Amino acid sequence: MKPGTSEESAQAMQRVRVGMTGLALVLVLIGLASAIFSSANRDEPVAAVGAPNAAVVANITDLSNTAAGKAKEEPLATLGVAPSTAAQEDAAHAPPAGGNPGPK
Repeated sequence: MKPGTSEESAQAMQRVRVGMTGLALVLVLIGLASAIFSSANRDEPVAAVGAPNAAVVANITDLSNTAAGKAKEEPLATLGVAPSTAAQEDAAHAPPAGGNPGPK
């Protein structure tokens, strides 16, 4: 046998113990963090004084989209990114200026 084999074996066992202890510690910390976050998610949201009610805001935005008429056809015009074609269509169907409705 080689001299010092038991010493190398003891060092190897110590490294294994340290590694296993570190792994166990990491698993305990992950479990603790998971328990903390899951209990935080179960709590009801805090309603601050003067804060908007989420249900009311959702209803307001829903009503504004259905009342716009062409909101589903022109999402960019609803956002104000592009001009609306509704004004152009109304101008095309309007009677000519000057009070003359056109030929009869």
